[in-house]
Amino acid sequence: MSTDEIRAIEMLGRVSYGRVATSMRAMPFVAPARHIVTDGRVVLRMHQGLGYHRACNGSVVAYGADNFNSGSENLWSVQFTGTAEIVEPTEEELAAFGPAPEQADGEPFAPVYMRIEPQFVTVHALDYASETPTTRPAPHSVRRHLHHVA
Repeated sequence: MSTDEIRAIEMLGRVSYGRVATSMRAMPFVAPARHIVTDGRVVLRMHQGLGYHRACNGSVVAYGADNFNSGSENLWSVQFTGTAEIVEPTEEELAAFGPAPEQADGEPFAPVYMRIEPQFVTVHALDYASETPTTRPAPHSVRRHLHHVA
């Protein structure tokens, strides 16, 4: 595993939720998911009742997470792209997920778990640390320092 891949996995471990993206009936969609990282793979917990897991299973998906609402001067976003498959989590993985929500969109939460085998990982970073509040650009003109992992 490259240094950048290790960095991306470490960053993903700092947050609990992200978004999985793929297509369903030829239409793109993005859905929220809880994640953990185990053995270099991303494992997701989603609500089965929405049916998104059926579109993801066996397909290439992108899973992204970020710290954009953290208040940090060093913002980041990571994306793991690879094939997803429905899995039964181990007891250790279930414990790492923690408690599940009671409801999703007003119905009882029914978990389904998916593992993503990353084909590639992308890291994006926005660094405001060297700027003062008077020199910081407006949000629509943010300077980007991008780092890509292949």
